[in-house]
Amino acid sequence: LLTDPVIPCGAILAEHLSLPSVYFLRGVPCGLDFEATQCPNPPSYVPRGFSQLTDHMSFLQRVKNLLFDTQNLFLCGFAIEPYSKLASEFLQREVTVLDLLRKGSVWLLRLEFVLDYPRPLMPNIIPVGGINCGHKE
Repeated sequence: LLTDPVIPCGAILAEHLSLPSVYFLRGVPCGLDFEATQCPNPPSYVPRGFSQLTDHMSFLQRVKNLLFDTQNLFLCGFAIEPYSKLASEFLQREVTVLDLLRKGSVWLLRLEFVLDYPRPLMPNIIPVGGINCGHKE
């Protein structure tokens, strides 16, 4: 099942139908894609989105980056919780969104390392950069 995991309804459906899921995404808010694929993502080295930091940070910039990361823990719980409840009710067992995302077979990541920072990737993650670029004649 090819789906975008930002809204995990496709992941819920793939689990219900016992189909392998292929995720096509740019990134999941709150870093759930890092957590689900178990990619290393330390806030002291990897700049967070919208922090305007680079991969060369001073100590205070690393602290700022960590503070950007901690707010995700609180805000994302509220955003993801309704989908966890929906999945638990639909599948008739206790399940979280993270559990569903961990079952992804292949992650097609729309990253372009010219624009984004290089990051470690797991074997089931395939970068497909430039797929959103239009062709000018």
